[in-house]
Amino acid sequence: MQSQRFSRSGFTLVELLVVIAIIGVMVGLLLPAVQAAREAARRMSCGNNFKQIGLGLHNYHAAYNQLPINGTGTGSMGASIAIASNATQRARSNERLSWLVGITPFIEAQATWEQIANPLRVVVGATTTIYPAMGPTPDPANAVSGNPTPYAPWWNEIPTLRCPSDAGITGVGGAMGITNYAACLGDSMQQMTYGAKNEFLVSSSGYAITTRAACRGVFVMRQRMNFRDVLDGLSNTIAAGEISSHLGTIQTRLKLSGATYLNPSACNTPANINSLEPRLWNLPGAQIGNSNESRGMRWACCGGVSTGFNTILPPNREVCGGPVTVATPAPTALTTNAKGRLVLADAVLPPSSRHVGGCHVLMADGAVKFITESIDSGNSNGPMVAVTATGATFPGCLPPGSKSPYGLWGSLGTRGNAETISGDF
Repeated sequence: MQSQRFSRSGFTLVELLVVIAIIGVMVGLLLPAVQAAREAARRMSCGNNFKQIGLGLHNYHAAYNQLPINGTGTGSMGASIAIASNATQRARSNERLSWLVGITPFIEAQATWEQIANPLRVVVGATTTIYPAMGPTPDPANAVSGNPTPYAPWWNEIPTLRCPSDAGITGVGGAMGITNYAACLGDSMQQMTYGAKNEFLVSSSGYAITTRAACRGVFVMRQRMNFRDVLDGLSNTIAAGEISSHLGTIQTRLKLSGATYLNPSACNTPANINSLEPRLWNLPGAQIGNSNESRGMRWACCGGVSTGFNTILPPNREVCGGPVTVATPAPTALTTNAKGRLVLADAVLPPSSRHVGGCHVLMADGAVKFITESIDSGNSNGPMVAVTATGATFPGCLPPGSKSPYGLWGSLGTRGNAETISGDF
């Protein structure tokens, strides 16, 4: 009798392990490609938001024959007020509103603008506060002691002002509405805080002289600007740039260095900078302020740390501040003193992003371009030479019309220095 053999088809253990290994390798190769595709989509969306902001700027200019003022709003609380009450701080915005506030109706944020442009009644429990048009100073509610009725518009999250690649979350550590887009303030840190007015919003001849020499960008603090002021050409001048926001760590926060006026790279030392992340400070004690005083944390505030940048250091370099510009009365925080006035340190504030290798900028003609970290930035590691302009000496700025010392990058940030830019960048 002949015996029959039965064969069973299937995988051996070795074959199964080989198949699993092959699948693991394929997934490992596929995931970076998927992540890269997602980042490419986010980057494109980020650029599209910037184009909307550019259209908003041009539509604003067409409507009002000027650019939105960076540092606008209702007037000063006055130099005679020793300590401003909470009610006083809520009664006016002290010309501390950013350039972004004016373009809200032009970037699909009409509802937010209607709240800002009209008196706003806020009721929380038994407490009622009526805010005037243009609102209070754009500070977090906890910066005004005893305020149970925060001003909602300053906390609004406006989608057009957010880059999808940035994961900053509103409300973390006191953060208010976040922006990833900032105004170009030129190639100097001098007078970027006040412009031609002092901390009491009183015009100062000394400040005005320094501002004329130092503030060479499309936007000048508390000054009306127009496209006709851009003598180098709209297509050759940066109007705004991308900034990455604070993520709940000490990243992108301001580090003070009194030497920054004379050396923009004063903070770039191994003791200060984390070698794995150039925008991360090694020493927590070396920073000032908290998260709401970090990059992009308050879209409505005109301070350079919040909504501005300068073309001194190239994209994605460290953020480093000079001395606080007002010593008395002593500031209670980086952004406000006891009177609620603007007390920001002048600083080296490069643009930044979560994109690889650079960031977006908005040219004054509305074009959006991607600037790499390797752009020619001149002698950014060397000292800024103190020069004499109109009979006075100013560290860190040049006479009006002088060529930028920061190469192509610096020349793109200045509006009227007769600099010729050939080719693409």
